[in-house]
Amino acid sequence: MIKFSKSQTGRTTNRNYDLEERTARFGESVITLTLKIQISPINKRIIEQVIGSSGSIGANYCEANEAESKRDFIHKISICKKEIKETRHWLRLLQKANPERSSELDKLKQECQELLFIFSKILRSSRKK
Repeated sequence: MIKFSKSQTGRTTNRNYDLEERTARFGESVITLTLKIQISPINKRIIEQVIGSSGSIGANYCEANEAESKRDFIHKISICKKEIKETRHWLRLLQKANPERSSELDKLKQECQELLFIFSKILRSSRKK
């Protein structure tokens, strides 16, 4: 999906807002980071959880885009929000268990926060219509 907007200079710019791609890249980034982390009993459990929840964000958004009704769409977007919050939780625990990866995890947590804002706005807008 492409959105055209006016830049501060007044020129029209092409900015890509493909949320399916963004959520997929987020899930991939989580995988990339977790592959760098040494496996311990604690890390193993957290990594399994964070990979599952981060991947589920994009999967549920894809399903939302194919929703059969407005109610179905709202339901799928609500699941996206829940998965984002769960991912944020697991990233926090992963950061506690791996403080040496703190800066990398901070970036992923920031993306979680931005995705949460985006999906919250989608949900609010969908409920108004």
